[in-house]
Amino acid sequence: MPRLTSQNPKYSKHRASGQAVVTLDGRDFYLGPHGTKASHAEFDRLIGEWLANGRRLPASRGASDFAIAEVSARFWTHAQAWYRQSDGTPSSELCTFKAALKPLNRLYGRTPAKDFGPLALEALRVVMIGQGWSRRHVNAQVGRIKHLFKWAVSKELVPVAVYQALATVSGLRAGRCDARETEPVKPVSEPMVDATLPHVSPAVAAMIRLQLITGARPGEICILRTGDVDRSDDVWVYTPREHKTAHHGHTRSIFIGARGQETLRPFLKMNAEAFCFSPAEAETDRLAKLHASRTTPLSCGNRPGTNRRAKPKRVPGERYNVAAYRRAIERGCDAAFPAPDPLEQRDDETAAQWKARLTPEQKKNLLAWRHAHRWHPHRLRHSAATNIRRQFGIEAAQHTLGHATLRMTELYAEKNAAAAKRIAAAIG
Repeated sequence: MPRLTSQNPKYSKHRASGQAVVTLDGRDFYLGPHGTKASHAEFDRLIGEWLANGRRLPASRGASDFAIAEVSARFWTHAQAWYRQSDGTPSSELCTFKAALKPLNRLYGRTPAKDFGPLALEALRVVMIGQGWSRRHVNAQVGRIKHLFKWAVSKELVPVAVYQALATVSGLRAGRCDARETEPVKPVSEPMVDATLPHVSPAVAAMIRLQLITGARPGEICILRTGDVDRSDDVWVYTPREHKTAHHGHTRSIFIGARGQETLRPFLKMNAEAFCFSPAEAETDRLAKLHASRTTPLSCGNRPGTNRRAKPKRVPGERYNVAAYRRAIERGCDAAFPAPDPLEQRDDETAAQWKARLTPEQKKNLLAWRHAHRWHPHRLRHSAATNIRRQFGIEAAQHTLGHATLRMTELYAEKNAAAAKRIAAAIG
């Protein structure tokens, strides 16, 4: 027989939002940042009203009194189930929503959602700008806040007039706001790529070459499996199981010619479900090469595998994700283009000592050096688009990249300025 209890509801923490929460009559009430005096005072007030009303909520506390923190918490539960890949892993959109909800809950978590209007949204936007977010990112995050309220309207958590009012807030325009502007993504030069390749693993080097040939997205290269490549014809066809526009019902085919086949063939696996490019295999190969070049006799020093941690904090995965792929390229760039002597980490100092030694001005110079001498994998897609457009035209680039419109391809493929100059010279 279950034990009867008359304990009061507990003061708890909602991990997703960092808010204090108490559940009364099956409904969550968010009290403000967890651990603060204000949240404890709000908890005491709600519990007092609940006890005074016979352990029931007062009738005046209806659905229209939902606080923004409560609405965002319910939306977060929905988002965790909605923004997922077919294999169950969270999509990148979930992380961007989390970043958008953080300042919203910090500033307006206890505000009734029905009272959140355009002026409050503009004030929130000012805070985003103050955090150093770029204009495009601020507009995207404000759009996600609007989407939150649109979803809340569909669940009858807030009146429809709230979302209609927020929709009147226009996006920031270039040159008419204080938000910083970001540089457009440019193709990476072939000399930079060639200089980086010797300083990355063979798997990452093959990923770079294959992406540069096919124009595939970094994520599409990372999830490439042997079974996803149709090799029945002269031109292989890779059909990713996940891609950026899959949720719109679009199909994606990546065509691999002779050069791409030569690059990919050494990484094809007997197991059709195995990922072609594996960090675990790359690490095994690296350790094997170190052992092969060892000069110390096996009777002296550590034998292979004896100095491994039993429970390491990080272990290589079965496949690269985009972040790991990008970091591998950054490390290769740092090795190919070392910073000038005063800025570079010395052999006799740790990373902490290195950071402590650098002055603020030197740190600024180091960031500028890395900005000029590092590149990321998305730039390879722009390079491929530019090369295809130059040789075969913009429509060929559109089909290769898998864009639905030419307008999107224009953002990726640089215009052929040389052709324009020749035309101008001919015209006079």
